[in-house]
Amino acid sequence: MLAAEIHAIGGSAREVDDMHQDELDLSIEEYTQAIALDPQDADAYSDRGLAYYFKDDYDQAIADYDRAIILNPQLADAYNRRGAVYYDMGDLGQAIADYDQVIALDPQDADAYYNRGNAYHDKGDMDQAIADFDQAIALDPALAPAYNNLGLAHSDKGDLDQAIADYDQAIALDPESAGSYYNRGNAYFSIGDLDQAIADYDQAISLDPQDAEAHYNRGNAYYEKGDLDQAIADYDQAIALDPQDADAHHNRGNAHYDKGDLDQAVADYGQAIALDPQYADG
Repeated sequence: MLAAEIHAIGGSAREVDDMHQDELDLSIEEYTQAIALDPQDADAYSDRGLAYYFKDDYDQAIADYDRAIILNPQLADAYNRRGAVYYDMGDLGQAIADYDQVIALDPQDADAYYNRGNAYHDKGDMDQAIADFDQAIALDPALAPAYNNLGLAHSDKGDLDQAIADYDQAIALDPESAGSYYNRGNAYFSIGDLDQAIADYDQAISLDPQDAEAHYNRGNAYYEKGDLDQAIADYDQAIALDPQDADAHHNRGNAHYDKGDLDQAVADYGQAIALDPQYADG
């Protein structure tokens, strides 16, 4: 799996995305009081919707955004935030419709193009996703996640050299982005540059040591280089972080098989089959 960075949804007066649950409840109570004092306050509905969104109460969030838009059809933030909810719910068509509305209201909104690009990417429309990410970057050249996700779209189209260039730019803008290193590592792996892939996985893991997939993919790179001990060490770590990863068990089995440790290989293959019976057909 590649690491996409999603959603630019706009903040609120209280930066609700950084709050704990009890703080979110207090925020909702405060916005509810504001609405009681002024039932026509579209911003209060939109901000309360954002708090509900971060509580994963998507139905209530949508209800608040709907009300905000009825009260103020020009409130771009409400469309953008509602689009994020629909995106998370898997309703990509409705998400795109909301982002369309944001862009119609504010053609200079880089976040709206970025968010719509994510939705088109998930729909499998890479050309439209690329067009939207390009426009987001034109409007905000410092938007590192747009470069990262542009790289994903180019990678999905098979343009790995361009994907690497996109990840380079994402990393230049945000050197702490573990996902961008991970994605670039995958691209280098795909073109056969195993040393550079390993270097990128190393950096991704140093930034996010709990990333099971980065350990797993680095294990694959070491396996391809013939370094079976290091491959096994990485598969061990991937399995420790995600014991349900059938692929990691299977590939560790391959490494043990190649080392001549047949008992351990059989144990790993058995675990892979238990987790994913399709491996029994292999």
